[in-house]
Amino acid sequence: MSGVAIRVEGLVRDFPKVRALDHLSFDVPSGIVFGFLGPNGAGKTTVIRVLLGLVDPTEGRSEVFGIDPRRNGDAVRARAGALLEHNGVYERLTAYQNLDFYARAWRLSRSVRHARIRELLLQLGLWERRDEAVGSWSRGMKQKLAVARAVLHRPPLVFLDEPTAGLDPVASASLRDDLARLAQQEGVTIFLTTHNLSEAERLCALVGVIRRGRLLDLGTPSALRTTRGAPVVRITGRGLRDEILAEIGTLDGVSQVTREGDTLVFALSGDREVAPLVAWLVGRGVGIEEVRRDRASFEDVFLEMVGQDSEGVERPVRGSGLR
Repeated sequence: MSGVAIRVEGLVRDFPKVRALDHLSFDVPSGIVFGFLGPNGAGKTTVIRVLLGLVDPTEGRSEVFGIDPRRNGDAVRARAGALLEHNGVYERLTAYQNLDFYARAWRLSRSVRHARIRELLLQLGLWERRDEAVGSWSRGMKQKLAVARAVLHRPPLVFLDEPTAGLDPVASASLRDDLARLAQQEGVTIFLTTHNLSEAERLCALVGVIRRGRLLDLGTPSALRTTRGAPVVRITGRGLRDEILAEIGTLDGVSQVTREGDTLVFALSGDREVAPLVAWLVGRGVGIEEVRRDRASFEDVFLEMVGQDSEGVERPVRGSGLR
């Protein structure tokens, strides 16, 4: 599938006391995993609800495969799968019964239902447990079943609103791998909101960063790191005293410095060279063991864009979600 799956132009959505979306514009190409990132309250879920025709915009317009969800929300929802606030799983039913229920709702024939359910449960590693009541399952397994529910009818577009939220790292990584495999095998467009920056960097071909209803940037994770990430230098050594850390942060060209055990991590500004920093540390008795220069991480770039200390912005743990 080629072309544009989603088009948003000048989208505004006002609520009584807040402007949730502020002249938002972007396109999502078909057949990719698109990450929509931002702090809590940025407007991510509101965008999904507008695109599904569940909420009308105050101004602007949107299209899903050329369909205006404001005028024909039923047609959009028929072509989309969604995993939003609730997983939609009936805990007293078995995994097979859950998917069979939704397959009947989508009016799939008996033979198609069975083949599709088997296909998805096998892909997600749940087939051997298909006859178990879902209520006894872990949260991660329930989320996998919810993802299967969302793609059951082979929609060309799937909305996943924080699918790995609340999962432990192992379950989160497993579900992330499942999503990547499904995206490739199903050929769908996935619109993913997540607070897990590692997840977004690994899964998404394109990401948009939103804050207070405004789009801050749009691009591939690697492109955002390149264009927005300041150079980072990691210097590992012996004899790093607290007074050295306090003093080096005042040097010209050092915009930020943090300590990670025996390693100092510098964010440099301008054309600041590394050699003078190394010489300065050696002159104060630090035994240098390693010097490494690279670009800022995607997490660093994200926090710089949204404002790390802004009101309502949570700080992520590296390699995990914001929650």
